Amino acid sequence: MAITFTENAARQIRAQLAKRGKGLGLRVGIKKVGCSGFAYTFDYADELRASDQLFEAHDAKVMIDADSLAFLEGSRLDFVKEGFKQVFKFENPNVDATCGCGESFSVKENAKQQS
Repeated sequence: MAITFTENAARQIRAQLAKRGKGLGLRVGIKKVGCSGFAYTFDYADELRASDQLFEAHDAKVMIDADSLAFLEGSRLDFVKEGFKQVFKFENPNVDATCGCGESFSVKENAKQQS
């Protein structure tokens, strides 16, 4: 299973950890919410947990727990500027549909079966 991330995403991860003064990397996951079913979660990671899969690129680290990994398989994480908003954004091939507000998404049936 593989997740990739861009230099922009790595730069933002490194900058946020430097600003925070500590941390191993970015912890990414999903949770059940919203009108479509799931939303991405982002947090600092201070340690690598037993259930985590570690991905490294561009001198930055991303950790994803095993439960979320099936829903994120093949995804690419970027950091983009959209008007005044700056956000981490996924290009996720497992997404079937997103809600109107863009905060939640549903996944294709094969991703649900892998989890």
